[in-house]
Amino acid sequence: MNLTKTKIFQRFQSSREAQNAAWIIGGRVVQMLLSFVVGVISARYLGPGNYGLINYGTAFVTFFTSLCTLGINSVIIKEFFEAPDAQGEVIGTTLLLRLIASVCSNLMIVGIVSVLDHGEQQTIVVSALCGLALVFFVFDTFQYWFQSRYQSKVSAIAGMIAYAATSGYKVVLLVSGKSVEWFAFATAFDAMVVAILLYWFYRRANGPRLQVSLSRGKRLLKQSYHYILSGTMIAIYGQTDKLMLKQMLDERSVGYYSLATTINYLWVFILQAIIDSMYPTILAASQKNREEFERRNRQLYAIIIYISILVAFLFVFFGEFAICLLYGEGYRPAAVPLRIVTWYTIFSYLGVARNVWIVSENKQLYLKYMYFAAAVLNVLLNLWFIPLWGASGAAAASLVTQIATSILLPSLIKELRPNVRLMLEAFLLKGIK
Repeated sequence: MNLTKTKIFQRFQSSREAQNAAWIIGGRVVQMLLSFVVGVISARYLGPGNYGLINYGTAFVTFFTSLCTLGINSVIIKEFFEAPDAQGEVIGTTLLLRLIASVCSNLMIVGIVSVLDHGEQQTIVVSALCGLALVFFVFDTFQYWFQSRYQSKVSAIAGMIAYAATSGYKVVLLVSGKSVEWFAFATAFDAMVVAILLYWFYRRANGPRLQVSLSRGKRLLKQSYHYILSGTMIAIYGQTDKLMLKQMLDERSVGYYSLATTINYLWVFILQAIIDSMYPTILAASQKNREEFERRNRQLYAIIIYISILVAFLFVFFGEFAICLLYGEGYRPAAVPLRIVTWYTIFSYLGVARNVWIVSENKQLYLKYMYFAAAVLNVLLNLWFIPLWGASGAAAASLVTQIATSILLPSLIKELRPNVRLMLEAFLLKGIK
């Protein structure tokens, strides 16, 4: 009887995972299509120089986004499970902490760009406008509450509406021939719409009353500070390529590299949706059944590995043709970086998927050491490769760094070797059934 109940529960969980993933993927497909069409037209309109300038500003935003989350995004769902009666307090406290961090980060962006690009008024303004998005990103805290309840369709709907609004905003800019500064505000505009919608959906769902607790804040930061440090290190090796390309070469190089990464990331929402949907189930399995927990991790890693390999081959063979067809001959130099950076996705998203194992096993302590080493490695590789190969050098540096972060460095840490074993077994399709 218990076995029958267990099978029914597992099927129910799988059904909820599938529905959750379907909503996330469906929403991201709509977003991708809107973003892709408008993005292609915008890139042609702006040209490699201005396109690179916006991505330079966006690199700062992405860099500080990791810091602004305070690492809480990696532990908040676990907190919901462990303290179901204090969810309003968890959300309210997280919002306040992240808001303070976001305002400070935005001010830091303006200060840093003013020093690095002294006298380049347009660069400073573009970076400041991009940085406004950080304040609105705070409200994505609500999406983790919906995710913990297997209601990712709410986030998907909010994202689709926001993307439609942002696409309309960009179309207006294109028709009216606005300058690059107006396009720089698009990221903040999108985040603002999502913020408003998520809060509105939260109120409609009768979400717990928001509260702020000093003790809860200390508890959250105590659990997540490892992720703050590791997130900062990830941001360093994830964004310094664009920042160093701008300083060592020019905006056009940033434009070519950014286009390569943009095309590469067009499809990764599928991987993120799968990870988000399996996250609660793997977390629950870690507390009940060790064998099931490891099997679920292998399944997740295998999906990421083999889908990524398939897409990588498509980009290698057809990437240049697609770039010239869609973006024009002016962006042809982006083809070589794309062929390199496409292999980056496998290791990058293995790292993302590993977070659930890290949280479940309470191995957060080791992340900061691993990511510190990776950040140093990435900066050194960029200093070496960029002068040799330009944008392709930045892509090569990122690829090597991701391989080191996902496989090589964890292999040197005894406590993380079991996770490397799970990844290798997933590659061999061992123990996934």
